[in-house]
Amino acid sequence: MTVKLTVENVVQAKQEVEKLEAQGYLRDNIYIFAHYEEREDDINEALGTEEAGIGEQGFLTSMKNLVNSRGDELRNELASVGLSESEAAQFEKELDTGKLVIVANK
Repeated sequence: MTVKLTVENVVQAKQEVEKLEAQGYLRDNIYIFAHYEEREDDINEALGTEEAGIGEQGFLTSMKNLVNSRGDELRNELASVGLSESEAAQFEKELDTGKLVIVANK
């Protein structure tokens, strides 16, 4: 089962991650996305959650993301963790407004 959430800030993200863990989700299967890559990295490191990497995206998509725009990269990453293309586009727009997106898989 895939859960998709948007939150306003890191405090809310931490609360949602804790709720997901209480529901049986592992931090290894919880992904937090932010529009700015550095912010995303810092949040995932602080909360012990995962980043969508080569394992989720595959080698070729990961290499393409090196030259893609951040928006394209985010849509590819969101799709790689279980979102449809339309969901990925919708959540990428949420990221553009400064929100965080959490995706958890069981």
